[in-house]
Amino acid sequence: MRDLAGGFGHLLAGQKWVFRHGRWLGFGLLPGLLALVLYAGALIGLGYGADDLTAWATPFADDWSAPWLGLFRGFLTALVFCLGLFVAVITFTAVTLLIGQPFYESLSEQVDRSVGGEAPESGLPLARELWISARDSVKVLVRVLLYGVLLFALGFIPVVGQTVIPAIGFCVSGYFLTEELTAVALQRREVELKERLALLRGRRAMVLGFGVPLVLAFLVPLVAVFLMPGAVAGATLMVRELRGEDEERADGDGDRAEGPADAAARQERPGEHGHPAPQHPAPQQPSPYSGPYAAGPRYPAPQQNPYAQ
Repeated sequence: MRDLAGGFGHLLAGQKWVFRHGRWLGFGLLPGLLALVLYAGALIGLGYGADDLTAWATPFADDWSAPWLGLFRGFLTALVFCLGLFVAVITFTAVTLLIGQPFYESLSEQVDRSVGGEAPESGLPLARELWISARDSVKVLVRVLLYGVLLFALGFIPVVGQTVIPAIGFCVSGYFLTEELTAVALQRREVELKERLALLRGRRAMVLGFGVPLVLAFLVPLVAVFLMPGAVAGATLMVRELRGEDEERADGDGDRAEGPADAAARQERPGEHGHPAPQHPAPQQPSPYSGPYAAGPRYPAPQQNPYAQ
């Protein structure tokens, strides 16, 4: 549960970061808007052509009597549209990142600088980065399609296919959506796809806590466009935790050499950071011999002899 809440916390932190840096939010809307127009057209076309597609795929049901023919093909039409929506949610991020690769990479670098002081850079030409991003996206898409076909087949199971399978589908979508978003920061760190997937598998709860709410939000029209820049920023923050970079930076600060300013500060704060407090001599009692000598005992004055003449 802690990792689950941590993933959602990174998602919120990324949204807060871009709203505090409004310039990055403004530029981040452009690639998302372009991708949204493309996907809206594709989904509208799928909605109009899904009936014909199911009729073409099920010629054996042409002779079925009503209402079974309508119910069967209507159910298949809904499944086809849901499958298309499932693929759209997964590939939307990949296409948007590919369109806005230079921007999102700069955004991720800025997030690293704002929280860590340094931003890893791949040092590759833009064309090479675009090729790597497209190649890895295709590999991820193949995995997504395999899961999609399996979940589509399991959707025919009564009750389970309408309750459990959609929930599993959202988890799968959230997992691979997070992989696409974290790829921006991990590619700059020269982490290959196989290593990225292994890194995410080690913290599945955190990945799902980040990706599943984002998938649900992406189902609302236009929301994906506005959340995309913050999702990239949040994914960068999550990568830092997954790789333990913030802890290493804190340890490095603690092990650095002590300078003159640190020594002066330590003298002002004795006993901190493991340094022994400076030893001061204990206050001494005043010496009994430091003052004037005490007067000696008084003897009685000599008396006169009464018989002395």
